[in-house]
Amino acid sequence: MERATVFPPGRVTIVGVLNLTPDSFSDGGRFVDRVGVDVRAAVGAGAALAAAGAHVVDVGGESTRPGADEISAGEEIDRTHRVVEALSKELAVPISIDTRRAEVAEAALDAGASVVNDVSGLGHDPRLAELAARRGATLILGHMRGGPATMQRDISFADVVAEVSDELAASVTRAAAAGVSRERLCVDPGIGFGKLLPHNLALLSRVGELKERLGLPVLVGPSRKSFLGELTGDPVGDRDTATHAACAVSVFAGADAIRVHDVGGARRAVQVALALREAAAESSR
Repeated sequence: MERATVFPPGRVTIVGVLNLTPDSFSDGGRFVDRVGVDVRAAVGAGAALAAAGAHVVDVGGESTRPGADEISAGEEIDRTHRVVEALSKELAVPISIDTRRAEVAEAALDAGASVVNDVSGLGHDPRLAELAARRGATLILGHMRGGPATMQRDISFADVVAEVSDELAASVTRAAAAGVSRERLCVDPGIGFGKLLPHNLALLSRVGELKERLGLPVLVGPSRKSFLGELTGDPVGDRDTATHAACAVSVFAGADAIRVHDVGGARRAVQVALALREAAAESSR
């Protein structure tokens, strides 16, 4: 699957979030109980994301919220495999697997996924790069220092945009060395992953600078995250309006893709942001 399909120039790609976890910060437990995953309900939710305008549906089986406990690869596969398989047969949009593990990614690719979203940027399992190269998958490289259990400890940046850019560039180099073509790469600055409020705001407002430094499509994922609650005081379930504002600002600043829970609202925010971006570009000519 070429980037022209997943992240085509001229389009802001909307990635819809489908969490199959009991403990994700926003929607954990929606499709998982003690018995396991409700595949029919999860597939219906994925179809609804696509119907609302998602260009990609991103399926995750492990929570990577701050402080989350690690689960086994087998459990992650059990949660995601059947849903990915069903979605890939039912939907026309690409299916992404949100995982840090090569075993999980390979099972999802076997089931029909074509995108691998690694929030650790190959920091957790470098084998993901070789797998993506061998299977021709699109690879999203996220920025994270440490892991979910440790990433919010001792946070320090002198220049967050420069440092995140340099660390993502190192991930890109590792992916390229494994044989992943740049046409199949996208980078994600990791909003909320080992960052404080000022860091998240800087990355969102300066996303165009990040894009210029790396020369690759940039995806941002501010959806319902805690920094928005710090700004608005809203609980996690009431942060979609703030999410849409963050998405609009980042798209205006140059983001190529957004990852969100509420696709319909985000799609409208993107439409407004693109119109303003085009107007600003026209006035500067």
